[in-house]
Amino acid sequence: SLSLAFSRDCVALWIQYDLILSTVDFIPHANMNTVHHMLLFGCRIPASTSSSWDCGKNGICKDESSVMYAWARNAPHPELPKDVGFKVGQRSGLPYFVLQIHYGDIGAFGDHHRDCSGLTLTMTTKPQPFIAGIYLLMSVDTVILPGKKVTNADVACDYTSYPIYPFAFRTHTHQLGKVVSGYRVRDGKWTLIGRQSPQLPQAFYPTTKNLNIKYGDTVAARCVFTGEGRTTKTYIGSTSNDEMCNFYIMYYMDRKHSEPYMSCVEPGSKELFKHIPAEANVPIPVSPEQMHMMIHMGDSQDFHYQEAAGWPQSPLQLGQVSGLAVDSNSNLVIFHRGDHSWRADSFNSQAQYQQRSLGPIQQSTILVVDPAKGNILKASGRNIFYLPHGITTDKENNYWVTDIALHQVLKVSGDGRDAALITLGEAFTPGSDKNHFCKPTDVAEDPETGNIFVSDGYCNARILKFSADGKYLSEWGSGSSDRRRHIPFLIPHSLVFLPDKKDLCVADRENGRIQCFLAETGEFVKEIKKDEFEGKVFAITYSPAGDGLIFAVNGQSSFSSAPLSGFVIDYPTKEILDTFRPNTKDFEMPHDIVQSQDGSVFVADVASKSVFKFIPESKLLFFYIIDSCNVLHDAYTVFGENVLVTFIQAKVKPNHTTSKTAPIQEKQSVAQQNQLQAEEKSEVLPIREKGVLPAVITTLLLIPLVLVISMGVFLCWRKKSMFDCSKAVGSLNLGNFFASHKGYSRQGFDQLSTEGSDQERNDEDSSDSETEEYSALQRPQLSS
Repeated sequence: SLSLAFSRDCVALWIQYDLILSTVDFIPHANMNTVHHMLLFGCRIPASTSSSWDCGKNGICKDESSVMYAWARNAPHPELPKDVGFKVGQRSGLPYFVLQIHYGDIGAFGDHHRDCSGLTLTMTTKPQPFIAGIYLLMSVDTVILPGKKVTNADVACDYTSYPIYPFAFRTHTHQLGKVVSGYRVRDGKWTLIGRQSPQLPQAFYPTTKNLNIKYGDTVAARCVFTGEGRTTKTYIGSTSNDEMCNFYIMYYMDRKHSEPYMSCVEPGSKELFKHIPAEANVPIPVSPEQMHMMIHMGDSQDFHYQEAAGWPQSPLQLGQVSGLAVDSNSNLVIFHRGDHSWRADSFNSQAQYQQRSLGPIQQSTILVVDPAKGNILKASGRNIFYLPHGITTDKENNYWVTDIALHQVLKVSGDGRDAALITLGEAFTPGSDKNHFCKPTDVAEDPETGNIFVSDGYCNARILKFSADGKYLSEWGSGSSDRRRHIPFLIPHSLVFLPDKKDLCVADRENGRIQCFLAETGEFVKEIKKDEFEGKVFAITYSPAGDGLIFAVNGQSSFSSAPLSGFVIDYPTKEILDTFRPNTKDFEMPHDIVQSQDGSVFVADVASKSVFKFIPESKLLFFYIIDSCNVLHDAYTVFGENVLVTFIQAKVKPNHTTSKTAPIQEKQSVAQQNQLQAEEKSEVLPIREKGVLPAVITTLLLIPLVLVISMGVFLCWRKKSMFDCSKAVGSLNLGNFFASHKGYSRQGFDQLSTEGSDQERNDEDSSDSETEEYSALQRPQLSS
């Protein structure tokens, strides 16, 4: 059998294009900490002739692509049943593979390191009795109305081909999908093929039971969406702001009638879907942690954040932007200072505001903005504030805000009435008791109790806790990881409440640290202080993704000129997982940060009077199998768990009539090499145990090969015949060479040459005729 290994740096190919081969196994080599998901497509013609490309611009295949395999987030992959394979190769109509890898943690590529995530495909030249394929049911015209709680997308087609046997299924939507269910309908009876939340890892899962689909049956699927949180219609499309409704069925069928790909895009009749089982309408509950395991966020390191180009689509006309929040409708809320600004002469030495004569800001200081496009949906906050600072929203979409000129904390109605529902502190009067503040900076709310926490602030070094109706409860200063010392806050500038941990974290700005406390008691929990902060932390926000993420932005330091950045920090380990900054221009003074429900991060820059949007982007890499007529295949040594596989360089001349690549015997598959002979294992495993670098091993293995080739070239030079030289190199038998060295089995190498012909093919496994092989057609048993 043949083995194909794909990865970022390791691409090897052994395939006989004038044969029809069968892929009989897929072995993923990836971990969710690095790779979010992988998709393997079959193509007639790939979209690009490069070794990798951006599918967003170029697509996957020039013609129709066929999904052959999917893996995501350490999800179990279904094994192909016995005697079942995908038909590939030149004559199968699928001479190319495209492997699409969505990387989460691009840190794997740092410091010139190679990432070898990918797939091993085990292939055989022996025809399989049953051929696998993909049946895709897909909605193409669904419209999800904004705010509508439930929208169903239905797809159904009558089946009119030979029997198929589903053995795995996969669901796919974007953010709004709640559940996707697929069924066979026969004689009015609905039989479940598979049902899953598309917010969980979107891999292929085993079907619920053994069943078949035959002529006259109906194949149907339903996707359940919600439009809650959206302010505009959502259509079917390819971007993250669009939606998709896909139900994939992986099946096998008799080889003589095989079809590798079928699809259905018909909406089906309303009468048919009146009888769909009630389970299809019941969303599968997904915890917040599981929700962030999907493609838009993933786990702690699933994505690198990049600035969203072209956002906002039109200028927002902002003043100094001091605060950001996200409301319960997933809209962005911007708090800015309009035509007011904080200047050096804005306060006297007693922290009293000196520009009251200017009056309150007449412009709308609170803007509700569509997070996707950046257009303003609602504006409020006129004639109330003097110097806005921090803002947060409650579950009724009211705003808790701070004003450093007023020295107050206010709860403002979110219905546009510009009414203060609760006022804490005395206007324009700084102080440090429980009834006064001095330039308070931010507010955080416990959504369960409604209790609020206030960071106070530029003059005071404390956190105050109030009940939902504004009653003073308690306060505390700072803590430290060193229990022997008590280091006061130096401008507690930003707050975030961690609802899943009941902690409250503080951006202690001038101390360049993040400190976290038990929200109930104020007891110190942990401190996060990193050299990368360059001495200042301006703002923080939180996501429950994985085990918890802290997002932070730093500020200018007198001892560093490094560009300001955003940080993604793993809360349990305190490690920095990612840093990000704008592409178009540098941060000037990033002042607040917030994350929306779709994983996007927004940063307010008070100095540049702007808001930046960053989106979690995976690095998309695509690899394809190239026609053997015109490619120089690279040589790599790939180390598996218990396997040493050496891929030899093969330079092949163009020939449009006869293939020039000899197939490798079936006995050389990666799957079978897991059962290597004792002498082969003893050669590989001790090397791995000693920790010798693969690069060194590769070099040592290739040195003898280079010497042999050099000898061949030298002999050719002596003969002074270019034809003889090509012939000599082409007939170099690596099997004889390797077999003469201890630790290498001769088996499988005798016909491995740098160039060969079809006539050298080993026909050891092709003695059975098709009549003998398929004389007793039986449904294969599913492997365990």
